[in-house]
Amino acid sequence: MRPAPDPPPYLDEHHLLVDAPRERVWAALETYAAQRLRVGGPVARVLGTHPPAGFAPTIVDPGERLELSGRHRFSRYRLTWLLADSPGGTELRAVSHAEFPGVHGRVYRWLVVRTGLHALVTRRLVREVGRRALEEGTG
Repeated sequence: MRPAPDPPPYLDEHHLLVDAPRERVWAALETYAAQRLRVGGPVARVLGTHPPAGFAPTIVDPGERLELSGRHRFSRYRLTWLLADSPGGTELRAVSHAEFPGVHGRVYRWLVVRTGLHALVTRRLVREVGRRALEEGTG
């Protein structure tokens, strides 16, 4: 794994307290990320994402941190997943960084960030990982 370049500017952060041990939350995160990173869909092809799935791991610190990075025609971005023990379970955080260069980047930023779409999708990702961690504990 290559060293991660300097992060793009901070965008936002979303977190969830998951009523599950850190090991279970990490396992759910790893599984979820592996499934999401297989191939890119039609939107990825239109945007010209690199890697094709949109993200690639740049830092993996098992049980602590999973950093995913990518880029496309209008943005360079990083999504960092952080886990921490907390009373009542495990705190799962998703921290986003992104830059949107040029005129097209500014328009893209308006479309995905200013409209709230990015926050909506990121919150959904966090909840999905949390849900999977809880399901693993009931199986």
